Amino acid sequence: MAHDHKLEIFRGLVKFKSNVSKIWGVLIFLTLVTTVEVVLGIIKPAYLVQSSFLGMHLLNWIFIILTLVKAYYIAWDFMHLRDERSALRRTIVWTPIFLVSYLIFILLFEADYIHEVYSNGFVKWNF
Repeated sequence: MAHDHKLEIFRGLVKFKSNVSKIWGVLIFLTLVTTVEVVLGIIKPAYLVQSSFLGMHLLNWIFIILTLVKAYYIAWDFMHLRDERSALRRTIVWTPIFLVSYLIFILLFEADYIHEVYSNGFVKWNF
């Protein structure tokens, strides 16, 4: 291929990084994060399931955070965001993170309201 290597400048030193090593790095990172998610989903540690933060179990927060980390890294590497200017990177990355956080906020408050309505007996649990 014509573009086998990527030029990287680190602390004034110029070095080349091959695309093969980049692909292996991406594969290893995403495999590790996915493995952590799968192991936590299978084991479900009691201290993560029984304790909660902002109305949701800590295990669910870990899943959400790890999913956002994987999405960010995929965008960073496969959409070549590392080579773009910082303003464009922030625009592309922070907008979905803000929207996902806002969606989680809305879903948690609505679910808490519905749970309160069913728990206080205004509406019966019929399912």
